[in-house]
Amino acid sequence: MEIQFLGTSSGVPTRSRNMTAIAIRTRGARHWSLVDCAEGTQHRLLRTNLSPMSLRAIFITHLHGDHCYGLPGLLASAGMLGRTEALSIVGPPPLRGMIECIMEASQLTLPYPIDWVAIDALAHSDILPDLRVRATRLSHRIDCWAYSFTEAAVERKLDIDKLKAGGVPAGPAWGEIQQGRNVVLDDGRAVVAEQYLMPPRRSRKVIIAGDNDTPELLAQEAANADLLVHEATYTEAILHKVGPEPQHSSAAMVARVAQGAQVPNLILTHFSPRYLDPKQANGKVLTLDDIEREARAHYTGNLALARDYAIYELRKDGSLHLLP
Repeated sequence: MEIQFLGTSSGVPTRSRNMTAIAIRTRGARHWSLVDCAEGTQHRLLRTNLSPMSLRAIFITHLHGDHCYGLPGLLASAGMLGRTEALSIVGPPPLRGMIECIMEASQLTLPYPIDWVAIDALAHSDILPDLRVRATRLSHRIDCWAYSFTEAAVERKLDIDKLKAGGVPAGPAWGEIQQGRNVVLDDGRAVVAEQYLMPPRRSRKVIIAGDNDTPELLAQEAANADLLVHEATYTEAILHKVGPEPQHSSAAMVARVAQGAQVPNLILTHFSPRYLDPKQANGKVLTLDDIEREARAHYTGNLALARDYAIYELRKDGSLHLLP
């Protein structure tokens, strides 16, 4: 599974960070999905190998502008590129009205249908062929959600020793068995595929959260997750100075919950513009290093701070790697 960050800033862009948008896809899949779509996301896509033509679904966590103002432009561009395949969009109920109002006011027509999927219908829909998706409600100033992506099917390896011991000859039959299909051999014996397959590995699970001032709301959902992607807008000191009104998390808050849930991989994102990249600090006080230090004081797992365009690969063994 691959996760690519198209924007990692909160509220407004900086010189090095656009606002929130995250792409997720299964390695080798033709299609990909997008979680949030801030202004400028379609321009960010021009510097990736992701195309609006192969975009399968868009998941909006909430309707603050730094998470959704890029959606009308992306939809329009996909239409101008000649897209005809339906596009699924999931988000809070007012999202559809907002987009349809913009389309009507700007006389925008799309050459492809939009399949609007209600958040409470996610558990009963197969919106993605390779991933099961569910939503968890978060705590923010407006309705906000986290989306969990879990592999829908896991490949299984053949038990070669057992096949040989059972006299099942190598050839097309092995391929059928690996696909889980029973076969009848040339000598008339019926072979039940399940008896010759190794136990499957655990399905990988990724949680991508929207804005949230109560990370504990994800503790149960994260207990069996391989990766949690969560906002860390502030450090504790700045959060206390800003006060509770913005309803965001500090790095320490998220790190403590991830540690308690034993999540092996944690990626922080959605950083306040007041935190500069260390190379651009020029002696300024606050940098992303401050967020990283605070998180590491509370979390002993594999920690990363997202950067724009960074691609992370969650491998089959559950390990997370930054790709070049």
